[in-house]
Amino acid sequence: MARTFRPLDGVLLFDKPLELSSNTALQKVRRLFQAEKAGHTGTLDPLATGLLPVCFGEATKFSNALLDADKTYRALLRLGQTTTTGDAEGEILSEHPVEVQQSDVDIVLARFRGDIQQLPPMHSALKHQGKPLYEYIRKGETIERELRNVVIHELVLHRFSGNEMDITVRCSKGTYIRTLAEDIGASLGCGAHLIGLRRTAIAHFDLKDAYSWQQLEAMSESERVACVLPLESLMPDMPKLQLDAGQIKRLAQGQRLGLDTGLPDGKVSLQGPQGFVGVGVLLGRRLAPDRLLSNVAKQAANQGFYCPIHIEQ
Repeated sequence: MARTFRPLDGVLLFDKPLELSSNTALQKVRRLFQAEKAGHTGTLDPLATGLLPVCFGEATKFSNALLDADKTYRALLRLGQTTTTGDAEGEILSEHPVEVQQSDVDIVLARFRGDIQQLPPMHSALKHQGKPLYEYIRKGETIERELRNVVIHELVLHRFSGNEMDITVRCSKGTYIRTLAEDIGASLGCGAHLIGLRRTAIAHFDLKDAYSWQQLEAMSESERVACVLPLESLMPDMPKLQLDAGQIKRLAQGQRLGLDTGLPDGKVSLQGPQGFVGVGVLLGRRLAPDRLLSNVAKQAANQGFYCPIHIEQ
C-alpha cells in the first residue's frame, strides 16, 4: 500500500546520530512524520552528531536565517596525528610526539579566538564549477581554494590530557571545525585531527530540546506532532506587526503599505487576525512583502490579482 503524506508545518529539533548523513536523517524523519515537504538547515557530516533542525512545509520558506546563524560545537581532537581528511575517517598522513604543556595550549587557543582565516578542506561540499570539492579529491585532483574569513566567538578548553583535547566552539557560518583542529595542531607543532564532533546549538535552538530517533519512534503520532515547533520559532526576536485582513490582502497583491509603526527598519513578523502570515520588510514608513504563507498568496492569486510572491508547492 502506497504511503500517504500530509501537510505539516513547523520545526523539529532532531538529534542526528552517528554515521547517518544529514539527507538520510532528513528523509527518515520526513517518512516517520509522513510530511509532504521537509528540509534541513545546515549539513552535518556522517561522523558528526547533534542538532539538526528539520523544517516541515511552510517552515522551509523561513529557514534561511538558520543557515546564516552562529553554531556551537563540542569537539574532540587527537593530537600528534594528521589525516587525509582532517578527521578520523581519513588515513594517517603523519605522526609526531606530543610535547605540549597546558601553557602552550592556552597560548595557541587564544590565537584562534575572534576573526581568523581558514582554507576550506578538499573533503567538503563547497562547490567549484558546480561540483563539490570532494568529487575532485576522489579523482586525485586538488583545486586551488581561497582563504575565507570566519569568526570564532568562543573557544573553551574543557580538557587537555595526553594526546586529546576537548573543546567547545561557537562560530560563524562557514567555519570548518576539522580545519580548526588541524590549524590548532599545526600551531602546537604536533599536528591534530578531529575524532569527535557534536553540534550543540544553532542560533537560539539548543540540543537539550532535541529528540533522538529512538524517542520519536517510540511515540504515538499525536506525541510526535506535539514535538513540532511553530513557524515563529524560527524568528523569536523579530518584531511583530499586527495587520488587518485588508492590509494582508494588499500585501499579497504585491502592494506596499504606508504605515506609521514605530518599529526600526528591517524584517518584521506579520500577524493577521488568525496569527502569523509571513515576513515583511520595513523601510521608513513603507512595508513591503518578503515571504508570505502559501495560502495567503494563493488566495490573492485565485481572486485574479497579480501576485509576485513566490508560491512554493
